[in-house]
Amino acid sequence: MSTKRRRKSKRNKIILFVCELIVLVVLLVGLNVYSKMGKVESTGEIEEKEVEIELDSETAEVLKGYTNIALFGLDNRETGRYDGGNSDCIMIASINNDTKQVKLVSVYRDTFLNVKEDTYNKINSAYSYGGPKGAIAALNKNLNLDIVNYISVDFGALVEAVDLLDGVELTLTDQEVQIMNDNYIDEINQVTGHNSSKLSSGGTYTVDGVQALAYCRIRYTAGDDFKRTERQRNVLAKMIEKAKGSSIATVSSLIDTMFDEVSTSYTSGGLLELASNVMDYELADTHGWPFELCTGDYGSKGSLVVPTDLETNVKELHEYLFDEKNNVSNTVSAISDYIVNYTGCSTSAATRMDNPLTGDDNTSTTDTGYVMPEEGDAE
Repeated sequence: MSTKRRRKSKRNKIILFVCELIVLVVLLVGLNVYSKMGKVESTGEIEEKEVEIELDSETAEVLKGYTNIALFGLDNRETGRYDGGNSDCIMIASINNDTKQVKLVSVYRDTFLNVKEDTYNKINSAYSYGGPKGAIAALNKNLNLDIVNYISVDFGALVEAVDLLDGVELTLTDQEVQIMNDNYIDEINQVTGHNSSKLSSGGTYTVDGVQALAYCRIRYTAGDDFKRTERQRNVLAKMIEKAKGSSIATVSSLIDTMFDEVSTSYTSGGLLELASNVMDYELADTHGWPFELCTGDYGSKGSLVVPTDLETNVKELHEYLFDEKNNVSNTVSAISDYIVNYTGCSTSAATRMDNPLTGDDNTSTTDTGYVMPEEGDAE
């Protein structure tokens, strides 16, 4: 295996973004979390009929062996609001109930999918259209899954968590600093009520929470949203490193902070059951999805990530998560056909491939006219 492949493999095993910090702090302090449960905003259990689950009997039987959870990081410009806004971070945590191995899949926010009824748009807009239930329904319908539980956090959670850790060390380029200063720091200060300063130039800094979030949100440099995901992983890795060396008091404060910023379908009892098994969990792998895609600017829909094609990507996703080549639903097949017809992108048109099943590791993109949209832009 090449050095580049080893570095990428190692990087892909880093837990993604702020949602997983919840799991981290629970792991560090165990069932002490029980006393914090009353702080969580629970929206109550979700029934299957509310979130568009459509599985054949064989697929349903396979998925019984797994607990699948949707994780959302909200880009709603308003802390403490969880019923709307675009989901800037979309992940699926799949837990093998027998082995306790966990796989995390990050769904690229600009992926072109069916977000509600006959509406096709970027998947991050599904939360804005229908709240957490609408976003879960979109994931189930497009990816042939059985998700009924979710955890949502807003971007204020990352700010508070980094500040509680007394900052994290990042090495920044001049371009990254300029974008952070010009596009993000003032806005994040306003939304979160902080007064973080701007940085003077590129270099190595111990950044505070506002600055760390500004770094995580950069999407205007080479690599676009794919590079942005790497920045998020970098920040989380730094946070995990500091949290592991922190005192129990600091970790307890992290729990208080994170649970203040969490909305979930889990009741206190459900979260306790999840936490009671967390000592047995092992993070097996993480990856971005779709595995095979092309990118481009599609008029009123804006700049999109297009699965090439959806049916192929869903079959590969199930093989990756569940070690089974499950059949896709008729709905997935119909959505796949629509996307191919609308975009002209089929399996032969892939311009970026990063497939954990085949070992393809070509993460470069060709010049397809793909231009990242403004932050928070659902179109």
